[in-house]
Formats: sequence, structure tokens, C-alpha cells
Amino acid sequence: MRLLLILGPPAVGKMTVGRAVAERSSYRLFHNHHSIEMLLDVFDYGTPPFRTLNTEIRTRVIEEAAASGADLVFTFVMGMDEDDEAAYLERLAAPYGDRVAVVELVADLDTRLVRNRTEHRLAEKRSKRDVEWSDANVRELEADYRMTSEPGRDAPGERLLARWPHLVVDNTDLDAEEVADRIGRWLVTLG
Repeated sequence: MRLLLILGPPAVGKMTVGRAVAERSSYRLFHNHHSIEMLLDVFDYGTPPFRTLNTEIRTRVIEEAAASGADLVFTFVMGMDEDDEAAYLERLAAPYGDRVAVVELVADLDTRLVRNRTEHRLAEKRSKRDVEWSDANVRELEADYRMTSEPGRDAPGERLLARWPHLVVDNTDLDAEEVADRIGRWLVTLG
């Protein structure tokens, strides 16, 4: 069993690639919006009850997946310079022990803004359907956080990712199936 973390900035294609990986393998997809969307029906984003329950849901799903021996894909946006986010991701991955691998997707902002408006994304993520707000959110996060790793940088995200096998894929000009095939070949080399 293995936990495959797919990381990257908003609208880079984490969920779409994760779904393509799951369709080609034994992996199950648990994308970050599975917990977010259900909680937004009851709590406002970022409020204390939202944060508490979002963490608990993700933790329990990953714990149970590991306990049952499931291969799992989990998607996540991480601020690479944020100690608390690296610690959170480390805690989430802990049930899988040393059976964690990371794929980091990267694409330029213009590509991500186009992807932010795709029918598939909007169908899965109700919270993104106000596309003007969502585009502004993507731009704001881009301005405020570093969400992709930089080789040789000593920051919480890079220190955490150095512990696990790590593949970076620029998917600007690749479709999800091509990326999933590349990930599948890479996972085979990990054993």
C-alpha cells in the first residue's frame, strides 16, 4: 500500500490527474475538496469548526485507508514556507509510514486560470463556481504563497518533501492521462 500525495497550486490539475491515476491503477482518490465541499454546506470556509472538522475528516479517511491496506491518492495545496502546513501534511501521511510518494504538479498562472474555469472542475467543486471570486483567489494565493518547491531551498516544504520520493511534472502542455501514465511508470520504479 502507498499514499501518493499530489501537490501543487490551485487549478494546476491535482484532482484531474489524481482521478486519471485512480482509473489506471489500484489507487483510490481522496481529493482535498471531498472534505471541503461537504463542510461548506454547514460552516463558512476557514472558521474554527470548519478547520477542526476538515482536519478530522481528512485524518480519519487517511487512517482508515492505511489500516485497510488501500493505495490512496490525496491532493493538497501547500505553502512551502509554512511550518504549520508541512507539519499538517506530515501528520496526515503518518499512517502510511515510509510508503509515501509525492508528485508535484506545476503550471504557469495563465494556464491555471484557464483550468480554473473548466466544466469538470466546476462540477466537482461547488465552491469554485463563482469564477470571478475563484480567479481572484488563485491570483491572491499565487501572490501570497510559494506553492511549488525550489531545489536547494531550506524551507519547511522542501525539508518535508526530501523525506519521500518526489517527482515534479510540468503539466502545462500535458493532459491528465499523459501525466497519469508518467506517474504510473515512476511508481513502478519505487517498488
